[in-house]
Amino acid sequence: MTKNAPETTVKTALNRNLLILHFTVFIWGFTGILGALISVPAIQLVWYRVVIAVVSLFLYFKFSRTDFKVSKRSFLTLLFTGALVGGHWILFFAAIKLSTVSVTLVCLSSITLFTAVIEPLMSKKAISKLEILAGLLIITGIILIFKFEFNYTKGIVTALLSALLASLFSIINSKQAQKLNAPVIAFYELGGAVLWISLYLFFTGGFNKYMALNAPDAGYLLLLGTVCTSLAYVAGVSVMRELSAFKVALITNLEPVYGIIMAALFFGDMKKMTPGFWAGATIILSTIFLFPVAQKQIAKRRNKR
Repeated sequence: MTKNAPETTVKTALNRNLLILHFTVFIWGFTGILGALISVPAIQLVWYRVVIAVVSLFLYFKFSRTDFKVSKRSFLTLLFTGALVGGHWILFFAAIKLSTVSVTLVCLSSITLFTAVIEPLMSKKAISKLEILAGLLIITGIILIFKFEFNYTKGIVTALLSALLASLFSIINSKQAQKLNAPVIAFYELGGAVLWISLYLFFTGGFNKYMALNAPDAGYLLLLGTVCTSLAYVAGVSVMRELSAFKVALITNLEPVYGIIMAALFFGDMKKMTPGFWAGATIILSTIFLFPVAQKQIAKRRNKR
């Protein structure tokens, strides 16, 4: 009974974190809808998003009297990781405006393959053949989408670059989550995103008429910056104490499911998608659901030896 107690505690924590991650991914799926509704260009949109998120986190620290001081090394790491976060979101919203919500969300599934290759290299571990296979199947799904969706070539390429940046900062966050609290990581990384995007806008003349907001844009951005960014980002980082970057990336691939359903409800995107899109999406989503099953079977066979 005593021996099983720690195992039960670990399983409970794992299940709780998986539930939190699924809820977070659902919220992320809604960001695509907001991105399509907001009329502001991608870079200005992300600037508003991260500014609102940083302010909301700062207010949280002040009202809860939470200490958010970090070492100089952690500060610099998180600050530069913010450049990856900002770049990912800019490319994400740009991809939506170049294609559709559904196409962008499905292409983000390539995060799995990127993570399967990059995480072991950064951790100096052996690359998992099963993870690579899962990633290749997901890429096959993306190729199917790419083959049939010629009109969205630029959007697909932009979404794949966005996925690469997301993979990189997820791997970094999985390490930072072992040392720092999730809200602190989110605050400094999003603060870094504000800094780098502000510098870019300043030197390129981006603080211009496109920064002007109408009433609906302001409302959508407030929702995007608080619920879909500060809250969801903190939740997404917090689960990395228990889950690997690859597991997080794999479950994050459910974002297209939630996003496509919501896009269909809001914009009727389902009617615009060709059979090639749905064939590719089916391969991607089947891989996500079957991967844990295959992983368990392989573990059982190893234990029997």
